Parts: sequence; C-alpha cells; structure tokens
Amino acid sequence: MNDTVQPRGTDTGKGHALSIGNRREITVSGVSEVVSFDEETVRLVTTCGILNLEGEELRIHVLNTKDGTVAVTGKLNGILYEDPDREPPSVRPAKPRLRRVFGS
Repeated sequence: MNDTVQPRGTDTGKGHALSIGNRREITVSGVSEVVSFDEETVRLVTTCGILNLEGEELRIHVLNTKDGTVAVTGKLNGILYEDPDREPPSVRPAKPRLRRVFGS
C-alpha cells in the first residue's frame, strides 16, 4: 500500500510530495536540502517546511539535487513537519496530581 501525504494549504507550486510504501520505502520530492541524517533520523528542508523522518536502520538511497528527490529505506516510525513561522505552544509545568486533588 502506498500513501501520499501533503500538508493542506502549504503547496508552493514546486511539487512537494511524500510517498510511503509498506513503512520501508519513503520517497520525498520538493527537497532543497538534507540537513542531517543517521540511522534513526533524516531531516530534510522541503518546499513545505522542515521534514523529520524517524525510524530504524534509515538509509538514503537516492539523492537527486536536480529534481529535489530523496529516497530513504528502513523502518519508518514517525513523520513530523516543522513550520518555522509557527510559535510552539507555551507549556505550563504540570502540578503533581496529589497537590491538585488536595488544592495545594
């Protein structure tokens, strides 16, 4: 089964797409830069933002800078897009549960 994922409202006309086959074959188009990679993470700059691929035994098998295509093999565990224009939500430290129960 192949799935193609494209974030809504982020198309820049440069043809970014993400194709996944059986969690083991990942092809990404619209890539302008490979920021970093190792066996657990591949970090790419795409026309839709920074894309992080997380998994096991990840390897870059195709890097075509002319077409902006990257092909990765390995077990894919997660995909995350980072939007550099969006502020991360503020996180308030959580109170210990017993204090909340007793109002301390």
